[in-house]
Amino acid sequence: DDHEWVAIDGEFFTMGVTDFAQNAMGDIVFIECPAAGTKIQQGKALGVIESIKSVSDVFAPLSGEVVAVNEEVINSPDLCNQDPYGSWMIRAKITNKSELSSLLDSKQYASVCSSSGH
Repeated sequence: DDHEWVAIDGEFFTMGVTDFAQNAMGDIVFIECPAAGTKIQQGKALGVIESIKSVSDVFAPLSGEVVAVNEEVINSPDLCNQDPYGSWMIRAKITNKSELSSLLDSKQYASVCSSSGH
């Protein structure tokens, strides 16, 4: 419910910001991500995304260790507006698989967005 999407691939996950988030933020102008090798903790800020409207923390959907950062998105943050689900921010190795059960599926996330006025 922090407006990040996650794709799970075995021991790894890829994440970015949702279409709902990029639409609410407007034109994204800056993205800051942790470097490869950084350990991240579920629910804790791992970076920043800045738009013409606001500056927001990006939260780790799962605990892990960053294995890759999408430099293309760092250099051209507007890619998140153009293709939010194709424009990933980081890939990380999952360190606590029990956290997977806390993730929302797309229907649950849509319900959060529509019912809470996010």
